Amino acid sequence: MTILKDKKGYIDKIISEPGKHTLNLGCGRINTLHGSIGVDVIDSQAVDIVGDVYEVLEKLPDSSVLAIYSSHFVEHLDDFTYFLEVVSRVLKSSGDLIIVAPHFSNPYYYSDITHKSTFGLYTCCYYCISTPLRRKVPTYNKDLKFRLDKVDLIFKSTRPNYGRHAIKKVFGSLFNSTIYMREFWEENLCYVFPCYEVKYVLKKI
Repeated sequence: MTILKDKKGYIDKIISEPGKHTLNLGCGRINTLHGSIGVDVIDSQAVDIVGDVYEVLEKLPDSSVLAIYSSHFVEHLDDFTYFLEVVSRVLKSSGDLIIVAPHFSNPYYYSDITHKSTFGLYTCCYYCISTPLRRKVPTYNKDLKFRLDKVDLIFKSTRPNYGRHAIKKVFGSLFNSTIYMREFWEENLCYVFPCYEVKYVLKKI
């Protein structure tokens, strides 16, 4: 088990200054969210708090975090439902939870054997009291603590495929132009023109 290491005393800062700090969960070797507190189980220069995410969150009081961000982290979790429950406890009222995850059509998704959950346009709708999407999905009597404010499809390609990347960005602008186009793409075109990532913005209610 990884020993929790708070390099700069950020846990005490969050406790003494509730509602002012943003966490980047599973930040990896590069913390892409400027000004956030990087949390990861593997130590690196970008990581401010080294430890299991759940162990870190357990040390924080209720409603003590301004916002939570994670990119390419949640797909590695065994239980996404439990993750949302834990996050909702420490997130302040009206705080944002921003999640970026590989879309299920991403051709690289299944190459990584550590991926455990798939994510699509409607995934977070099952956990939210309201969403901008048109199709209604069941919530299975969950205790809903979020609303889904926004969901975007991110089309891009990896280096050095710059020409392919530019083409995908153009088509991505078209598919993200309206809610109808997002839904039409995922229902009819997702395996013809795959998406790289999906980004959700959830608001704690």
